[in-house]
Order: sequence, then structure tokens, then C-alpha cells
Amino acid sequence: MKIGILGGTFDPPHLGHLIVAEHVRDRLGMNKILFIPAVVPPHKRQRPDITPPGMRLEMVRRAIAGNPAFDVSDIEIRRGGLSYTADTLKELRTQYPTEVLSILIGMDNVRDFNTWKDPELIKRIAHIVVMTRPGFQTESGPLEDVKTLTICEVPEIGISSREIRNRVKLGQSVRYLVPATVLDYILEHRLYRG
Repeated sequence: MKIGILGGTFDPPHLGHLIVAEHVRDRLGMNKILFIPAVVPPHKRQRPDITPPGMRLEMVRRAIAGNPAFDVSDIEIRRGGLSYTADTLKELRTQYPTEVLSILIGMDNVRDFNTWKDPELIKRIAHIVVMTRPGFQTESGPLEDVKTLTICEVPEIGISSREIRNRVKLGQSVRYLVPATVLDYILEHRLYRG
């Protein structure tokens, strides 16, 4: 079985996340995409307003409901602390000893890949799928030595979690930017209102 791993803050998860995940799954013949909300992303430590992990996990659950090829894992939330990809992949490898694991990263992450915790371990455990991103050159940079590197062109989706949070804060509509179930959750819990 081929499993794609899509980690992130998902604050909130939006239709762009779902579109690119489904595109990669379909294009690369993956059986499953595993969404993994980070508890504390190392690159976003300075953001004090991150929604609590349990709420982001629930929003992802709601966002992916109805797609049997999508699943969510609370692996990083259960582990706590900083969410490092290398630690998550080590744990996933024990859960899925014979599956083909692919880590999905955006083109914007390629340049900084060697600053991640234990990049060599990541390269050994998982195939690396680099998703194209508007405004970023298609490059492999620090990933040039990866034998299992795939660059996957994905649709350009002009949606960001930051934009959604700002729109909610300003009282603007986010309908059609997030799944209706996620919008209901945001409204019910009065998230992003500042």
C-alpha cells in the first residue's frame, strides 16, 4: 500500500489542502493520504495564537469526512512537544513496516530541508514528494541526492489558512474556502475572532 503523509498546522484546514492531497493521491496512485496536524510546528513557534491541537484535529476530521482515501492521525498530538517530521516518520514506520511511505512537502520547503531535524533519516524512511507552489521555482536543491524524489505539479490554489483567519477576524465570509463542516466548527467555537 502507498501512503502519502501530509503534515501541517491546519489552522484551519481548507479546500486547498483537500484539492492538492486528492490530486497527489490520484496522480501518484496512492491508496491513502494521512493528514497529521502538528502540535507545535518548529517553524511556527513564535505564533502564540495557534488554535489548540485538539480543535485542529477535529477540524481535519470534519474536513476529510466522506473521502475514504483520506485519514487523520493524532500521532504528533499524542507525542506532544515540537512536531518533527523525522520523529513522526520513525513512529509511522513501526506502524506501517511494509508500506511505501511518501512525505508530501511544498516547493517552499525544499530550500530549508537540510535545516530540518535529521533530514538523512527522512530521506531513508520515506519517498519525498515535492508539490509545486506558485512563486517558487521547481528545484530539488538539497534533495538532489534523493533517489525517491518526485516533483508533482498540483493545481494553483489561492487559499491560505492565514487569509481565512484574517477574513474571520474581519467578519468576512470564508464560505467556499473551507468545507461547510469546518465553517460550522469555526462559527460554533468562535475561532479566529481575535
